[in-house]
Amino acid sequence: MNLTELTIRQTHEGLKKKQFSALEICRAYLDKIAKEDKKINAFLTVTRESALLQAKKIDEMILSGQEISLLAGIPLAIKDNILVKNVRCTAGSKILDNYIAPYDATVIKKLQERGAVILGKTNLDEFAMGASGENSAFGPTRNPHDLSRVPGGSSAGSVAAVAANMSCGALGSDTGGSIRQPASLSGVVGLKPTYGAVSRYGLIALVCSFDQIGPITKTIEDAKILFEAISGKDPLDSTSLEFKFQSSLPNFQIKEVCFGVPKEYFIEGIDPKVEEIIQKAIKKYEDLGAKIEEISLPHTKYAIATYYIITPSEVSANLARYDGIKYGYSTIQSKKSKLKSLLNVYLESRGEGFGEEVRRRIMLGTYALSAGYYDAYYLKAQKFRTLIKEDFKKAFQKVDFILTPTSPTPAFKLGEKTEDPLKMYLCDIFTSPVNLAGLPGISIPAGKKGNLPVGLQIIGKPFEEDKILQVAQTFETI
Repeated sequence: MNLTELTIRQTHEGLKKKQFSALEICRAYLDKIAKEDKKINAFLTVTRESALLQAKKIDEMILSGQEISLLAGIPLAIKDNILVKNVRCTAGSKILDNYIAPYDATVIKKLQERGAVILGKTNLDEFAMGASGENSAFGPTRNPHDLSRVPGGSSAGSVAAVAANMSCGALGSDTGGSIRQPASLSGVVGLKPTYGAVSRYGLIALVCSFDQIGPITKTIEDAKILFEAISGKDPLDSTSLEFKFQSSLPNFQIKEVCFGVPKEYFIEGIDPKVEEIIQKAIKKYEDLGAKIEEISLPHTKYAIATYYIITPSEVSANLARYDGIKYGYSTIQSKKSKLKSLLNVYLESRGEGFGEEVRRRIMLGTYALSAGYYDAYYLKAQKFRTLIKEDFKKAFQKVDFILTPTSPTPAFKLGEKTEDPLKMYLCDIFTSPVNLAGLPGISIPAGKKGNLPVGLQIIGKPFEEDKILQVAQTFETI
């Protein structure tokens, strides 16, 4: 039995039946990381000692006859923009290279209460800005299916860890597709929850009006288990909401479902093989008795422009705190000679500490928010965001779910798009509208182009993650 290939459910059942111990499971994953991560670069920090200690506690509970939760003893990886107390948290940036988290994010508290074992923190595009996993200050992450290609981004390390069986599951964050797009490119399941379904407390802010933490797993059932554990109202996050999640829907019938397929998502530029795989997936639902209806989301063509005005604008505000004074990288520490002024400390610390993509977005956002341009850019983008939300609202009056490709292409070569930011931004073309509208969406494996995975995206109504997961599980089963 290869312990690292088991799902969360299988691992839980094995622990209960004492087929193996939590320590054995934990060591199997740690050994796998030590052996294989040098070539993939999924982990930035491995918390070996604390992971083994957590696993030992679960074994003691089992031996004493105590009931254990579904996540007890399950080894998980955490994206390195989510705080784990007393563990380094870099957000993939040199500016936070030596930052040690002083507290746990709410999602981490919830996982630890259930006995989950945290293996370590995973690599990401710097401050979650990127669609390839190449923007990290600590080197790119590679796709386990083909080491010459990207795993997608920004949750690159989390998806690579799960895809390479270096973790049983993982947490990522999704601002414009950062869970779903890499899940598609790396052949795993990635769920972006409804805005407000999961607490953002302890998540390093990128775009506060878009960011959501979500699960990355091997199966739909595992995604369901993780989502149920981390979701819910948090008094420490005023944007979080209480809602009822049903882990099973006994009366669900796929024959009663109507799927919408937006014509704007099958456009020039989409890889023909990706389109073929997604059309076959849609046909499978139709063969099961579901109704398929072509719909229109007419403002989709403005989604990328809207997203890349609002995002840099919030980035410029959220990243203002990294000034070389309070915490993080500072030229005061790196240069023994005294700097001329406080302004010099700000400019040099930020100039040296931030990478190229982060600097680009800060400058774009500052420009969009500046006097004389606010109305022309930021205000107009917010109006288009409202129109995109209205498109989805109208569509959901006619259909129950929306089916689309997750990404227009499979995983591309490392370095292929780094010279052209616009090409890289277009990787988010099918995922960013979901964030603009605050909706839930999931990417599930739908097929392969050669050895490269292709993902199907299922978009649902707000707070209907239970139904999305049920629809996804129906596809996974067949």
